[in-house]
Amino acid sequence: MQLSEKQVASLIAQVARPGRYTGSEWNAAVKPWEEARARMAFAFPDVYEVGMSHLGLQILYGLVNEKSPFLMERVFAPWPDMEGRLREKGLPLFSLESRRALAAFEVVGFTLQYEMSYTNVLNMLDLGGIPLCSRERGNRDPLVIAGGPGAFNPEPLADFVDAFVLGEGEEVLLEVLETVAEHTAGLTGARPCFKDRRRLLQELARIPGVYVPALYEVDYYPDGRVKEVRPRFPGVPRRVVRRVVKDLNAAYFPLRPVVPFLEAVHDRIMLEVFRGCQRGCRFCQAGMIYRPVRERSLEVLLRQAENLVRSTGYDEMSLTSLSTGDYSRIGELVRELLNAYREQGIAVSLPSLRIDTFSVGLAEEVQKGRKTGLTFAPEAGTQRLRDVINKGVRKEDLLAAAKAAFAAGWPSVKLYFMIGLPTEREEDLDGIVDLARAAAALGSEAGGKKGGRRPEVTVSVSNFVPKPHTPFQWEGQNPVAELKRKQEYLRSKLRDRRIKYDWHDAELSFLEAAIARGDRRLGAVLKAAWQKGCRFDGWSEFFRPQRWKEAFAEQKLEAEFYACRFIPYEEVLPWDHLDSGVSREFLVEEHRKAMQGLLTEDCRFAFCTGCGVCPALDVEPVLCRGTGGKSEGGELSREGEGLK
Repeated sequence: MQLSEKQVASLIAQVARPGRYTGSEWNAAVKPWEEARARMAFAFPDVYEVGMSHLGLQILYGLVNEKSPFLMERVFAPWPDMEGRLREKGLPLFSLESRRALAAFEVVGFTLQYEMSYTNVLNMLDLGGIPLCSRERGNRDPLVIAGGPGAFNPEPLADFVDAFVLGEGEEVLLEVLETVAEHTAGLTGARPCFKDRRRLLQELARIPGVYVPALYEVDYYPDGRVKEVRPRFPGVPRRVVRRVVKDLNAAYFPLRPVVPFLEAVHDRIMLEVFRGCQRGCRFCQAGMIYRPVRERSLEVLLRQAENLVRSTGYDEMSLTSLSTGDYSRIGELVRELLNAYREQGIAVSLPSLRIDTFSVGLAEEVQKGRKTGLTFAPEAGTQRLRDVINKGVRKEDLLAAAKAAFAAGWPSVKLYFMIGLPTEREEDLDGIVDLARAAAALGSEAGGKKGGRRPEVTVSVSNFVPKPHTPFQWEGQNPVAELKRKQEYLRSKLRDRRIKYDWHDAELSFLEAAIARGDRRLGAVLKAAWQKGCRFDGWSEFFRPQRWKEAFAEQKLEAEFYACRFIPYEEVLPWDHLDSGVSREFLVEEHRKAMQGLLTEDCRFAFCTGCGVCPALDVEPVLCRGTGGKSEGGELSREGEGLK
């Protein structure tokens, strides 16, 4: 089904932000529907403003539409007002480019960035006219695929997704679409038509990096632990290994990204300087599943920047990565960009830098005249706990950087911490208070000297969530009551006019942990929660924990079993058959070192740590040039993320 102009106009006439659904943005691609060998809808399970900030969407959208005989269009989760209009009028969720129902595409692909978006996945399938469960789909239904970090434990969504892609999409997506095209029995305008859906799934499973859950059997012990995950058919791999782009200089990068009509969460040019992070924070999933570090050359980045400025009209350029300050030639890159574009009114932003005074100096250079605030992420309040999580930044580093920031005129500093970390003690919470007060004192001192407004310190506290494929995947989360007690303790200690205190919802973090470590049985819970009206669970105004409790109870499952339980090393994990490249032995060793408070160095600047990713994936770290452990402008600290 294809919606008419009149139908779309009628739908958006009475909804908030109609620009979410109109399409036709600058640089949007509209390819002839009939000429494409296969058609795919990129489905982002959140609103337009969030989805259009996702660099992965822009990369895959450009790759498919510019470099292949296939077609990709976009669709985002409709806000509840739009969902109501669609259901009221009996109309399907549609793509922005051609306004076709999702059921008309051969492939519908979701990106799984956050566990609390999973009910939106179900809702979008239902609104798009696609049978909810994979087993209910036939040859005239789309193939539903998914990728992103959530694909590294896809089991809670195994009932609903036909195939998961592990790793970097531009490395494997065209292979998936080619296989789909070969199994399509003629293209029609209304619905896909596959020759044999079961045969297609078996062929997809032969593509490295593609996991088809229907081809695997899961056995459980009576107490609910996973006993075994095994292939159901010969030729299906026992372990699925993620795909990785080895050379970012040669990889596709969109030079004409779609410019959204509405202000997106990240409304600027995104220049990806490198991928991966090997600093090894033991709670950080991204630092494990995106290894190794692969940098783009300075020459490639400057050429990409020139094209992006010309094709977008943005007045800001963000240098993106997991730890931008670790780029080997960061100082040189920033100077080149400022020299080239400052007179054109184009600012350069640094979303992720180290905690050190060099980083503050670099931030001061790029934020001249518009100092809005800096963010530091010490994560834990004491050196003991920072060593446990392998976040080796010292208190002296943080306070020196905060002092330099306030002295340079920044009006505010934000400090990110995490509570509920493994081995956490009361003195670690007191350490958060001490660091906040010390930073606030430095702000007061700087404000007094300048005779201006007293600078502010914001303390933002999140809750530890154990994630698959990390050294802390075996650790349980603190119970909700304990997290709330710690939050209240900090609130009572941080009553200071100079300090603002923010914290994350403990019940939301608890549910995130349960889904993150969930097995295939959670599919029934997701479906029940969705049927009870759960949507946009990551948005505080829509999160209804009681509905989730009811959904777990109806399925006779306990969320605490997944979120709060310590898991022995020898237990089979629901995601053990999925290989990120980082070995289980390394993760066990890192967990043991954490319990001893021992640090692991970054292998870019020390010795090989034996994580296993390079031999497993036939890849190696790629730096612009040998730096001898030093970055442009100064020595690298242990801090790998956090200053903005």
